[in-house]
Order: sequence, then structure tokens, then C-alpha cells
Amino acid sequence: RVSFMNNQKPQKPTLSGQRFKTRKRDEKERFDPTQFQDCIIQGLTETGTDLEAVAKFLDASGAKLDYRRYAETLFDILVAGGMLAPGGTLADDMTRTNVCVFAAQEDLETMQAFAQVFNKLIRRYKYLEKGFEDEVKKLLLFLKGFSESERNKLAMLTGILLANGTLNASILNSLYNENLVKEGVSAAFAVKLFKSWINEKDINAVAVSLRKVNMDNRLMELFPANKQSVEHFSKYFTEAGLKELSEYVRNQQSIGARKELQKELQEQMSRGDPFKDIILYVKEEMKKNNISEQTVVAIIWSSVMSTVEWNKKEELVAEQAIKHLKQYSPLLAAFTTQGQSELTLLLKIQEYCYDNIHFMKAFQKIVVLFYKAEVLSEEPILKWYKDAHLAKGKSVFLEQMKKFVEWLKNAEEESESEAEEGD
Repeated sequence: RVSFMNNQKPQKPTLSGQRFKTRKRDEKERFDPTQFQDCIIQGLTETGTDLEAVAKFLDASGAKLDYRRYAETLFDILVAGGMLAPGGTLADDMTRTNVCVFAAQEDLETMQAFAQVFNKLIRRYKYLEKGFEDEVKKLLLFLKGFSESERNKLAMLTGILLANGTLNASILNSLYNENLVKEGVSAAFAVKLFKSWINEKDINAVAVSLRKVNMDNRLMELFPANKQSVEHFSKYFTEAGLKELSEYVRNQQSIGARKELQKELQEQMSRGDPFKDIILYVKEEMKKNNISEQTVVAIIWSSVMSTVEWNKKEELVAEQAIKHLKQYSPLLAAFTTQGQSELTLLLKIQEYCYDNIHFMKAFQKIVVLFYKAEVLSEEPILKWYKDAHLAKGKSVFLEQMKKFVEWLKNAEEESESEAEEGD
């Protein structure tokens, strides 16, 4: 019975005859950039330094050579003249070419011509985009391995490529490497990079690119922690001829400080902190972050108005607003010590009443309240009425203010004539 069962067992299939040979290309080493490098370098040697010929050669070679697999080797050669070893040195035993960024002249015009080579190549072979971005990130980490002149050329080229959109500003993350920052390499590189970037575009375009990748508030990280101040950044970049970048960072810092101030103010108000404490805090912040009184009064106004759930009925909202603003008038009065601050507040009230339809009829009542509470004085109100108002709802608001303005003018004339009689 046992032998019977064994006989029934199906036999395993066996391979007989000729064994399959491994195909030649499968036998070859999976990744061998040396041959690829030789082909590229030979082609570049033939084109010489005519960069249009270089672009044409690279365009044609993409059909024959495996750019997808050897993207890093390709970009190493175009930038440094040969394959780079870790750290940024060229391997001694490798063939190299002088038709590359590092061997070119150190000037903006030459780097613009090289930028065109990269642009054309990446436009033609779209899949190289990611590989090129990775390459630049790597090159930035290798900066210490390059000479000063090589770093300058790379910085100029990177600035141009950022300006024309070939590169994304996120590559700048590599510059925040601790060793590069500590030794001052990052800041020096950033000077050349931003100069060529701003030269191609302008500071506003640069700001937009930085904002897109959340880099707009990180530029101070180009310096070690003990030097990350607006003063240090401003001095360094202004002396290097980049005043617009210094001003941009100063402005960014100021925006950040203003947002922080508004947030803290709203918290203090909702807690019901005493006004004297709030005033003290605000004055310290003004001094520390160089914030003007006009800016502060606008922040206080919007903070005061955002702490309330306003009634949706027009006839009730004015009453509610007067009651609420009367309570906060001492706080506003502390920051309207200049005519310009009073005018700023008037414009903010006008804007608010226009943007919030239920407040349209409350404008005059608010202004009169602030006049009585000595938040606003005659001169700025008269100036606002005459020519400093906004276009938003001006006919409605001017009509509302007409009688009060006439009363102010009469009161002013009476006090003037009384003063003359007294003399």
C-alpha cells in the first residue's frame, strides 16, 4: 500500500538540455558611472568652452546615455569637472574636464551662460529636475571642500537658478548645516547668492519665493545662535552691499513681533488684566522691537474690537460699542500722544465701520466718545474731515460728522477770540 502511494506521487519537473546563460548586460555591474563619465568628458573636451555647443551635445547625448541613472555623475561633471568624492574633493585617478562651472571665469555673465546650459538640459529632460535639486543640496553641504572662488561661482549660479525657477528655495536648508554656519561659510555664501538672485529679479520676488517654502523667517539662522539678532544680520548684509535684504529681514522681524504683541494683548484683555499692566507691557514691546505708536494704536483697536461678540441689530450695536469702548478708552488714550497716532486711529475706526455694515451709523458716536474721553483731539478730527479720510464710505461718514465738525470749528474760533481778548 505504501509503495502504491509512492508510485502515485507526481514527479517534480526537471530542467534538461542546455542551461540558460545570464545575459551579458545583466552580468555587468549594476551601477558603473565610470564609463558614463568618460563619454561625457570626451564630448565636453570636443565642444570646448562654447557653451551653446555644450548644451547641444548634452541634448543629443540624453538619447544615448542613461541620464536618469547617472544624474549625479552628470551634474558633478558639469559643476566640478569630474565625479566628487564625499566631502567635495575630486577623485585623483578620475579623468576630468575644464568645461565646468568651477573652472570657468568668476563673473556673473559667465554664470548666467552656465545657468542657460542647466535650464536647457532640465527643460529637455524633465526627469532630471529632482536629481538636480538633490545635487545642489549636496554641493551646498560640501562647501568647505571647495575653494573660495569655487564657492563664489556656485553661489552666483545658484542665485540665478533660483531667480529663473529652475531651483526651489527649499535647497537653502542645506546652508543651515551646523558646521557651515559655525565657520561663517553659510553667511559668506548667502551674500553672493542673494546678490545674484536680487540682480536677476528684485527683493519682492525673492521674498515671495522664500515665503512659499517658509524660509522668510529663518534667514537669521545663517549665523550661530549667539549672533542671531536683527542688528548683527543687518550690519553684516548692509556692509556686504545688500541693504534691501537687511531691511527685508528687519521688516519680517517686526511683523513677527507685531503678531506676537496682538496675540498677547488679546490674552491680557480676556483675562481682564489691569490697564496699567497692559500699558507697561506694550511700552516695553514698543521699545524692544522698535514698534511705532501708530502701529500700536492700530493693534490695540483691532484687539479691543475682537474681544466682543457684536449684536447683529444695527440699532443695538451702537449702544453696545459705546459701552465697550468707553471702558477701553484709557488704554487707547495712552497710545495717542501724537497727532499721527490719532489720525491712524480715526482711519482704523472708519475702515472698521465700513467693513462691518452694522457699524455704519455708529461712526460719529464712536468719534464723539473718544473726543470726550480725550483719546482724540480737535486737530486730527478736522484734518481727517478735510482731506485725510479714506474713500471707503466717505460720503456717509462725512455727512455723519458734519454737525460735530461745525461745532468743533465754532468752539475753536470762540476759544481763539477769547484768547485774543485775554491778550
